Amino acid sequence: MCICIDCEYVDSCIIYHAVESQHLQVHLSEYPDFNPLEPVINVNIRTQDDLIETEWDVVDCMSFSKEKGKWARLRPGLALPT
Repeated sequence: MCICIDCEYVDSCIIYHAVESQHLQVHLSEYPDFNPLEPVINVNIRTQDDLIETEWDVVDCMSFSKEKGKWARLRPGLALPT
């Protein structure tokens, strides 16, 4: 799971915005302005027959600042992204 969901910068982060795009999700912010230091993104690729599925997760970031539940507070009632 992406560490961004518990980061204080999730709604202003340029990298999280890119991850949202890859997952075809609605953006928390249309114009993010925070450029994090040294994010590490894992891209998992799964294939089944002719279908190729990718999952992008930020797994480390030098700018990570824990704010437990930040994403959930911004999107109350929605399931956490997987």
